[in-house]
Amino acid sequence: MPAEAVVDGAAPPLSGVLETGLYVDDMARARAFYEGVLGLKPIVADERFCAYNAGPASVLLLFKRGYTRTPVEVPGGTIPPHDGQGPLHYALAIPGTALEAWIGHLERAGVPVEGRVDWKNGGVSLYFRDPDRHLVELATPGLWPNY
Repeated sequence: MPAEAVVDGAAPPLSGVLETGLYVDDMARARAFYEGVLGLKPIVADERFCAYNAGPASVLLLFKRGYTRTPVEVPGGTIPPHDGQGPLHYALAIPGTALEAWIGHLERAGVPVEGRVDWKNGGVSLYFRDPDRHLVELATPGLWPNY
């Protein structure tokens, strides 16, 4: 459907963002960061990608840059090609009570915090980079009206 097309009626409901995908240059280096620093556990992994449980109904996908530019056949269908360049941003939800523990953990891991924002509704965001320069945000409740 063309972007300028008008859809009659309301869109069906959404349940949330299920997957967030990042593209990495070195899968072993990225996995060391996501598993060692962020403590994520892989659900499934191979040389092309790694999927992590990132919370209730949320999966963080790491793709080896350039390895998904052709369709991928899986049992049950075909995944169309995709890829990305440049540093991206995403946020992970953390409990407000874990903020100080995360600050100390990142410091001990040698991960510099690039920024901190104390939001007007009470949430706090910490910003730092992964090895591929993606901007990672850890956010406490109060950042958005629905969080």
